[in-house]
This record gives sequence, structure tokens and C-alpha cells, in this order.
Amino acid sequence: MNHVLVVEDEDFLVRALKDNLISEGHSVSVATDGEQVFEELKKKTPSLILLDLLLPKKNGFDVLKEIRQSPEWQLIPVVILSNLGEDSEIKRALELGANDYFVKSQHPIQEVIEKVREYLQGKGSTNAGDMRKM
Repeated sequence: MNHVLVVEDEDFLVRALKDNLISEGHSVSVATDGEQVFEELKKKTPSLILLDLLLPKKNGFDVLKEIRQSPEWQLIPVVILSNLGEDSEIKRALELGANDYFVKSQHPIQEVIEKVREYLQGKGSTNAGDMRKM
């Protein structure tokens, strides 16, 4: 069973993602702010992280940077799911090591779930060729 860490502070989206991921057969943990991410990572290393960028306490860019600098977590695929949709923000996230980037308003949850499925079935497809720039 794959484990997914959902880092999101919008309750509705957390519930929708969690319900969909569990129905796909994954276990899910949730962090609702940028500091809680690291508490969750220490409890259980996920197979994939869904990361919002606009978070309380520590923003997603800083979280992503720390994850990529950690020998323990740097290879975990990170898929950004954010309201930030400017090219500069997308480019920054990809340069910091995000594997993929979805703008919330442009992609239905099912599309995000399908992308998660692709990463988890491919287990470890974390090279730059797998990134989808928008």
C-alpha cells in the first residue's frame, strides 16, 4: 500500500483528496501547515507528497526546498497543487524540485488523482522528463 502525504489547509480539498486517495487504496496523512509537514514525514515516509504552496507558518516553496535538501526525503515525488498560477511561480517550484504542478482552478481533482496514480505505479519516476510544465 502506498502512503500519500497531503499538505493542504483548505478543509474541503483535504477531504476530497483524502476520500479519493483512500478509495484508490492508499493510506493518507495530512499536514495543514508548513511546519506540520516535517512532523508527518518523521512519522511515516510517504510514497508521494501533494503540496500546496500557500500555507500557514511556512510556505510550500520553503517546504519543498527543505525536502529536496534532505537525504532522507529528497527522492519522494512532490506534486504541487496550488492557486498560484503565474509562470514565474510554476518555474520556481519546478526549479526547486517539484515533479509536477497543478493550478487548482484549472484541474479537477480526478485529474490530480490520475497523476498520483501514474507516479505511484511508476514508483520513482522523478526525473525532469516527467515534469509537465504548463
